This record gives sequence, C-alpha cells and structure tokens, in this order.
Amino acid sequence: TATAGSLRVFRLGRSLGLAMLADEEQEEDFQRFLRRVDDVTNLVQGLNSTDSAVKEKTIAEIEKRLHDQETSKKEESKTTVNRTVINARASDVAHAEAVNTDGFLAILEKDAKERAKRRKRNERLANALKEKGNNAFRKGDYVTAIQRYTEGLEKLKDKQELYTNRAQAYLKMHEYEKAIGDGEWALKCNEKCIKAYFLMGKAHLALKHYSESRQCYEKILQIDPQKESLFKDCMNEVNLEEKRMKDEERAVKEVQSGKLAALAIKELLQTLDRPDQDIHYYIGGIRLLTGVVKDRTEQTLFRTNNGFSVLKDNEIVRRGFCAERKNTAEVDLSVSLLFLWQAVCAGNEENQRLLLTHPDVTAQLPKMLSSGVSEIQKETLALISLYSENENGRRLLVRHQDLTKWLQILMMFVNSTDAKATSAMNILSDLIEEERFQTQCRVMLSTGVLPLFTQLLTSAKLVNQAALARCIGIMGNLCADGVIRMQMAESKECWQACLKLVDECFDVDTPKYQECLFAVLGLMMNLLLESNVTIQYFAVDVSGRCMSLLGDKDGRIVTRAIGVLSRILPASSSAVEEVVKGGVVKKMIKFLKAGGQITSNYGIKTLSICTRSNRQAQEDLVKSDKRFSVLLKLLDSENEMIVGNTAFCLGQCLVVPGAATSLLNSNVVMILLKHAGGDATRTLVQENAAIALGKLCVAEPRHIFQLRKLNGLAILNSSMKYVHSI
Repeated sequence: TATAGSLRVFRLGRSLGLAMLADEEQEEDFQRFLRRVDDVTNLVQGLNSTDSAVKEKTIAEIEKRLHDQETSKKEESKTTVNRTVINARASDVAHAEAVNTDGFLAILEKDAKERAKRRKRNERLANALKEKGNNAFRKGDYVTAIQRYTEGLEKLKDKQELYTNRAQAYLKMHEYEKAIGDGEWALKCNEKCIKAYFLMGKAHLALKHYSESRQCYEKILQIDPQKESLFKDCMNEVNLEEKRMKDEERAVKEVQSGKLAALAIKELLQTLDRPDQDIHYYIGGIRLLTGVVKDRTEQTLFRTNNGFSVLKDNEIVRRGFCAERKNTAEVDLSVSLLFLWQAVCAGNEENQRLLLTHPDVTAQLPKMLSSGVSEIQKETLALISLYSENENGRRLLVRHQDLTKWLQILMMFVNSTDAKATSAMNILSDLIEEERFQTQCRVMLSTGVLPLFTQLLTSAKLVNQAALARCIGIMGNLCADGVIRMQMAESKECWQACLKLVDECFDVDTPKYQECLFAVLGLMMNLLLESNVTIQYFAVDVSGRCMSLLGDKDGRIVTRAIGVLSRILPASSSAVEEVVKGGVVKKMIKFLKAGGQITSNYGIKTLSICTRSNRQAQEDLVKSDKRFSVLLKLLDSENEMIVGNTAFCLGQCLVVPGAATSLLNSNVVMILLKHAGGDATRTLVQENAAIALGKLCVAEPRHIFQLRKLNGLAILNSSMKYVHSI
C-alpha cells in the first residue's frame, strides 16, 4: 500500500513537473515570438525611413537574415534525430519569421482598424455614461454619478474627463484621498489638465495638506499664466484656512491654560443662551461680551463657541434685531449687536465670512443703512467698512450681498452733514474696485441711481459738498464700465445737472465747491468717450461753459476745462464755430506756451480740431503763433500724441498765405522729415508729419532745396499720396 501510494505521488509529481516544464517552454516560445515581431516591426520602420542610409542598412540586414534562414533550413533537413515536438514548435516560429513585410503590415493595419473601431464604440458608450453621471451630479446624487463615471472608465480607461468628474463627485462625498487618486490618473492622461490640479488642491486643502494644496495651484499658474485670478483666489483660500486652524489651536491652548478672558467668553455666551429673558438682559450681556473681545484669540473663541448662533437661536434677540419699526430697546439691542460684530470681525476673515452667511444679517444690512436711525446707520457703516477696506472683505460682500441697491443707498448719505457721509463715500470708493459690483450697479442705474444723482447735482448748495465731490468722482470712475457710461451719457437730465453745477460755481467760490466743479469736469470728460445725439445737443452749451472756465485761478480746473473742450468739439461744428469766435485759438496758444504735458495734450488736440475745418481758426493760429514757434517746440515733444496733433495742426495752417514762407529760415523740414521717416508707435505721427511736409513744399517750393540737402525727396514722394487723399 505504501509502495502504491509512493508511486501515485511520484506520478503526480512527474505530471506537475512536465506541466510546469511545458508552461515554461511555451512562455519562452511566446517571448521569442514577441522578439521576432519587434524585429520585423523595426525592419518595416527602417524600410519606410526617409533616411537613405537607414534604408540601405535595413535592406542589408534583411538580406543577411534571409541568408541565415536558408542556411538554417538546410541544416535542419540534414538532421535525422526524431524531434517531433520540438520541430513542430520550431516550424511555428519559422512560419512567424517567414511572414513577409507586406503581409505583416496588412496584419498590423487590420489590427489597427479593429482597435480603432472598438475604441470608437467604447468612446460612444463612455460619453453616454459620462452624461448620465453629469445628470446625476447636477441632481446631487453623487453616488450614482460615481457609479456612472466608473462604468465609463471600464469602457475607456484613458478618458481624462471621467477621472476629473469622478474626482469632483468624490469631493462632494468628502472622499478626499480618492479624489486625489483620480486627479493623478487624469494627469497621466493629460499632464496639463488644470481641472485635475484644481480638484487635487481642493482635496489636499480639506485634508489640511496646505503645502501640497499650494503646489497644485502653482502648477495651474505654470500651465496657464492667464489663470492668475483663479490662482490668487485659491491661494488666498489656503492661507485663510491655515490661519483659521492655527487660530483655533491657539485658542484651545488659551482655554486649557485657564486664561480668564478665554473662560469669560464661554461663560457669557452660555448666559446669553438662556431663553425668554427680558430684552435688556440680552443687551447687557452683549455689551459685556463686546468688552471682553480684545484680540484674535477671543474672536476665535467667540466663533468656536457658536457665538454667531445668538441671533439664530434666541427668538427675542432675533425679533428685536429684525423689527421693521424699532422701539428704543430694539434700537439699543441692534446697536449692541453691531458693536459686538465689529469687535469679533475686525481683521478676522473667518468671522467676517460666517457673519455674512447668516441670512438675517444679509437681509438686514441694507435695511439698517436706510433705517433713518442715525446711531444704527453709523454702526452699520462702521461694520461694512471692516469688509470694504480689504480685498477679501469686498469679495465677501459681493458674493453674499445683493448690492444692486447699495450705490443708491450709500449715495443718499451725501445729504448727511456728519461723518456718516464720509464713511459711505469711503465704502463706495472701495467697492467700485470690484468688477462684480460695477455689474450690479447697472441694474438700478437708470431707475434709481441717476434720478438721485441728478437731484444731488442740482442741489449742490444744500448738501455735504465734500461728500458730493467724492460722489461725483465715484460716478466718474464707474464710467469705466461701458454700459454705465453709455446710460449716463444718453441722459439729458445728467448733462443738465452737470451744467447747472458749473453755472453755480461762478456764484459760490469756496474750496469745497471748487472740488465739486473739478469732479464734474472729470465726469464729463469720461462721458465724452461716448458719441451720441445727446452729446451733440449739449455740445455748444458745454463748450461755452468750458470757455468761461479758462480764466479760473485753479490750474486743475483750467486743465480739465481744456480736456472737455478737446472731447466735446468733435461732436459739433457749431460748437467749433462758437469757441473760435470766442478766441479759443489765442487762449490755447497761451496755455501751450506755459502749460505742462497734460495741458499741452488737451490744448493741441483742441487746436487740431478747430483748424481741421475752420478757416478762421487757421488764420488765428498763424497770427497768434508767430513763425509757428509754439508748434515747432511741440514737435520736439516726446509725447507722440502731442507730436501727431501738432503736425496735423501745422499742415492745416499752411494753406494760409504766407504761413509756409514764414518757416523758410527754420528747421521745420528737418523736424518733419525726422517724424515722417521715423519709427513712432503711432502711425498717425508719420502720416501727419509726411502730409505737413508735402503741404509745406507745395505751398512754398523753396523748402524743396532744404529737403534735397537732407536727401528727403523719397520721403516727400511717399507723402504725396497722403496729400492727394485729403
């Protein structure tokens, strides 16, 4: 029995050994076959090479292999040893090696087509599953979304969108490690996938991997420098979250160390948590709590001990704060809460965020600004100022507040004679830096803002003039938004109000009123970037007021008045005629003799507009600027705008008899030639200089001699096409 058992074990072992040997031999044969396939592939690539040397080397290698193969066959036919099993395998390998190049390419082509067809089918299935996943994601069914994305990846493992979409769903499920894993797989499909880095950054942030999160966001900026805004937002989020965690860790240590202030915060919040107490009880508790909050640690303890829930969970506090018509106690309660929030939010971004996400606060802020209760308005403005004075706070306001009415609400404070007006204008000045605020201002502009603004302009003598000047400047800055500028420029009431304020400045000569005048001229300059029938209608009136202001003792106002002239005159030939009759040319020459670059820029542009079509202006300039000494000086300016307009103006005036002759002993030819053949950024400089040069030589041929000396005839010839086109 033992012998029989041993025999069975021996036979079993022998069978296993033979099987393993067979497997090893098959594996070896398979690997040998793959090597042969690689060899043939390399040979095919060599035959298709554009390099003749590579092709010749490949042909030689093929001939050598064919020769070796024939020799091998002959040697094999001489062998008499029975190698049935081995010869069968050898013949298979020989058959694979004997596949000719064309046949092998046909196999590869067929395989490629089959793979392409299969991939196309799988791609359709994967896209369908991706859409199903997206639909589930939009509905908030993240589990189903993940399932569909996973099924899609089973069909197409290298589809980047499926990895990033699934990573986004994992983020929603708080499965951050899986989100990071999918982000890494997406990057294997596309190493420049911005969405993958963005989602990985979010996941690392949730895991408190701050350094890794920053690295992900830095990659986004490296891939696409245009994503700088996104990069800043993401990095800011990481910085704030890291700061929040450090604050909370520090606060815990303060409590553990038994610091009295830290313990007092908790005790006072517990006291305020008592329900159904008299409103004065809560007012006293809130004021005590405000007095305890002195630094960032106490601000953090207020947050971590659910301090913001005082408003949400206490019905008496909430009812008093939200009351439409507040009695004395409710006013005291509201003011106390505003003081408390200022204390806990000053310089604390996380507390600022939490406060603004409270629905009652969001709803009540604009109401409190409009309440008419001075003390509530004052402290509401103080609280909002904490947000508006820094970029992160402004973004919180824009994100969590409906600001469509805020421009109108804050503008109302121009009627206030105390510090509230200054606070309101400070907030507006800060908010207009945010593009989204400008966009929201469009909503109520025509129906709410413009009627109020025009009323303030026409009541300039009665309102806070310092605040009004700032308000006008704010509206001027809002004109950077094209939609707002267009609506304002089309408003007849707005133009009439501006003109009324200008008229009143002749009666009221105070520094504050001068600031209003200066601001309204700046506003008009911005509005004149538009062109419409309303501007044409008011062109004569506006230009007339500006002419009257040219004698003002404030140089800033004179400069802006000239600036308005330079922009209003192109809108109306009648306006040009009126200012020319009023002696504008002589006045501009006077300012150009002594003015700085800004005044010169506006002044020469005004002259170029007047001399373009008005013969009287051309003659006045020739009389006022003897031998064009002022214009020649301006032609040497480094400001291309000034040079271009000066050359244009000079060219227009050369039609006046004797004008070109008066320049015979000057260096005008050399100056114009320099600009005509120069490399100015503005091509109008070259064109206007060339035209003036051509007109100069036509009006006074003796200038051609100077031109020849300077070898400038070629430039003159090229300039003639501009002359004939005039």
